[in-house]
Formats: sequence, C-alpha cells, structure tokens
Amino acid sequence: MNIKKTYILPMLMAACSFAACGGDDDPEPSPAPPPAVTAPTVVSTTPANNATDVATGTVSVQVVYDKDIRMASDASLQPKVTGGTLSGAASVSGKTLSLAVICPDYETKVTITLPKGLIGVTGALADEYSFSFTTAKKPESPSANIANAPVVASTEQAKKLYSYFREQYGQKVISSVMANVNWNNDCAEKVYKLTGKYPAMNCYDFIHVYVPKNNWINYNDSKPVTDWANAGGIVQLMWHFNVPLSEDKVTAITGTGGDANGNQAVTCTPSETTFRATNALKEGTWENKWFYEQMDLVADIILKLQEAGIAATWRPFHEAAGNAIAKQQANWTKAWFWWGYDGAETYKKLWIAMFDYFKQKGIRNLIWIWTTQNYNGNSSQYNQDTDWYPGDNYVDIVARDLYGYTAAQNSREFSEIQAAYPNKMVVLGECGHGDAGEQGKIGDCWTAGARWGHFMVWYQGGQGSTDTMCSDSWWKDAMSDPNVITRDQLPNLK
Repeated sequence: MNIKKTYILPMLMAACSFAACGGDDDPEPSPAPPPAVTAPTVVSTTPANNATDVATGTVSVQVVYDKDIRMASDASLQPKVTGGTLSGAASVSGKTLSLAVICPDYETKVTITLPKGLIGVTGALADEYSFSFTTAKKPESPSANIANAPVVASTEQAKKLYSYFREQYGQKVISSVMANVNWNNDCAEKVYKLTGKYPAMNCYDFIHVYVPKNNWINYNDSKPVTDWANAGGIVQLMWHFNVPLSEDKVTAITGTGGDANGNQAVTCTPSETTFRATNALKEGTWENKWFYEQMDLVADIILKLQEAGIAATWRPFHEAAGNAIAKQQANWTKAWFWWGYDGAETYKKLWIAMFDYFKQKGIRNLIWIWTTQNYNGNSSQYNQDTDWYPGDNYVDIVARDLYGYTAAQNSREFSEIQAAYPNKMVVLGECGHGDAGEQGKIGDCWTAGARWGHFMVWYQGGQGSTDTMCSDSWWKDAMSDPNVITRDQLPNLK
C-alpha cells in the first residue's frame, strides 16, 4: 500500500541519524570554564571611615570584607598608621581583620592603610585600602569647676597643698598608705623597701587618742609626722572617734582603751555603746562633755602641726551611712559607726559642729575630706547617701572606700560620685584586698576612667611584705606606673 512507502524512508533516516550521533569514537563535550576569582572588598570598618570624636587611647579597629580572607605571611606587608601607632600584630578571623592602634593625642586624624597584597583569597589579592577617623576634642580640665581655694584652710602650706591637689586632679593619681595604728611610718618604709619608692602621702589615725592619760601612743610627740613632712611627704589625718561603752566607763578608761581589769571600755560601734550622737550636741550631757574634750585633744595636736608649718588632709566621721541607705530596711541596715546611727540630719550637725569648733580654735591647715558610702554600685538595693553630705561650704574633697573592686567597678564608682559632686575632687579614701579578691590595679583603674585624685591603701591584711591590704605585686605595679605620683616626685609644699 502507498501508506507503507510513505513512512519507511523517514524511519530509516532517523535511524541513520541516531547512529551517527551516538558512536563510541565521538569526543566528550568540553567542561565549562571555572568562574573568575574576585578579590575581597571592604564592606565596613570600625571606627567608620571619617568617624569623629573617637576616644583617645588604644582603639580597637576592625575591617570587614565581603568574604572570608587570609593575611599575607610576608612580614614586610603590614598595616600603616599615621596619627597613631600600631599596637601588636593584626589578626584575621573569617571575614574580619582586627588590629589595635594607640591614639594618644586629641583632635588628631588617624589614617590606616592596608597595602595591596596584605589581604586576599586564593587566586586574588585585595587592592590597597585606606580609611581615617579623628580623635575626640580635648576635654575640659576636671578641675575647671573646682574652687581655687579650700573652704577654710588659709595657711600658706595648706593653700599650696590644695593647689597641688587641684593641679594634679585628672592628670595623675597621688599614692598613699595608712600607718599601722601607731603614730609611725612603718608601712611606708616597707613599701619603700619593696619598690624603691615611698608613697607620696602617709595617713595617721587618732583612733587611740582617748584621754590625756593614754600611755600607749604619745600623740603629743609629733616627730613621726614632722619627720615624714620634712622628708617631702604629704600628711593625711583621720579619726576613728572612739567613745565609752557607757557613762560609767568614762573614768575607768586606761591608755589602751580598756578598763583597769583589761576589759573593753571604748568603741566606734553603735551597738556596743549607749553614747548617742544627738546627745553629743546637747549641753549638759556626758556625751557632749566627751565629744568636746576629745576634740580639744585632737585640736591641740593639729595646732602643733600647724605651728610646725605642716598642712594635712583631714577625714573625720567617714562611711557614716553604712547600710542605712538600703531600700529594704532590716535589722542589718544600720550605720556602722555611732556618728551615723542617729541619721543623716544629726550626722551633718556633728560634722558642722566639729568644723566650726576647729575653726574657732584657730585651725587653718586642714583640707576637709568627706567619705561617701554611696551604694556600692547597686542601685537596685541601695539609695545614694547624698542626704548625708554636709555641704559644699564644709567639704573640700569627696572620698570613697573600696575593697576588692575591679578596674571597671572603680570606674563606675568614680563616675557616679563625680556626677553627684561635680564641684569637688574625688579620691579613693581607702582601698585593698576585699571579699572579691585583690583591689584593681591602679594603672588599670586609671585607664578604665577612674581618675581618683589619690588612693590610700589600708594597713594589715596579710597580703604581702608591706603589712598592708595590697599584695607585693600590686604595690610594684602601682609604684612603677607613670600615672602614679610617689614622694620623690612631689614639689616642695612647705
């Protein structure tokens, strides 16, 4: 039939075509060429290009690329920095190049250049890349808002001492150590033996002044203090103001603070005494008589120092609030010392009573330091103790006592206190090993922003050879730090 003839020819042609295309001797098709390798490019930088107001100091720099990168092993290829200095080696992790740049100067343009060949991927190198940022403007001097003269001190030595504190404030921190109870320089000598340098200041406590029959420490012998001052050191004075346990103990007190039978007779702790601050301000009470007799003893000694041409810082009635500023009151939320036990208003009256009495006695050589208890950085549980502040007219410097605080915690405390008392210098009144461990290194505290006017390490504590509450390594670090002033660096302040 014609229909068969019609389909045979196309079928034969198709078969021939299939056989021709699928023969065993035909070559494989050529593979597709690999995609071209592209060099990594920068996505972002930290600080951003053309950023301003970048903090001085060591700046952490990051350069982020669009793909994972590697860094050349060729030591001749290094980031180049103008306006600063590269600190250590750069490193790569994933897409990020990290480096540290020391930028010591304010208002300075810092340019970082990454040369071609420093960064790349297999088969392609990144082109040279540069970016810049500018450091912050020089801040106003922290002493700009602080009074040019002390609130009451007027001797030449006191005015020179205050001016020196003010000049150094925010620039360097002045070192100090607490005397070991006795009227002596023993701990300072041990710091010198360990480090080869004396602390700039030595602090003496009137804790055992009691009554004239004190036969343990002769506070009227001012030689230890005058020796320190004549050697060029600054004198600090403070007072753990002891009181009798009760009225009947007044006549029983011996020179060692006990009674004739060796029993305790004086204390600072409010739970151990019937002495009340409110009564100390009421004429005719035994507390009032003791209060003024003790102030007379201390005032007479201070006047002798004044006559010898010695000025000093003066830190009475410290840490007054204790735990009384806790938001949730309990049986433990009390003041630690009798001078704070009757509350903020009575405390301020005590401070002003002493201030006015010393002024009346002719004392003009003291720089007055008030110690804030603050709230240990825990605002959720504690209020600030600003209600306890005697007032700008009665205080030259505000102190804080910290034990076992890290550099970051020091910085937070300093910032909070400076914000609360912007017209006063802020100092570290006491420091040392605490429940949390070693006190933060002074250099680390300074770098973190805790620009204390001075620090004072408390005595004892068994931390090392100095018989203080800081270890030998802490002292060595502090006394070699370029931001710490030691006694040999002091000008003549007499």
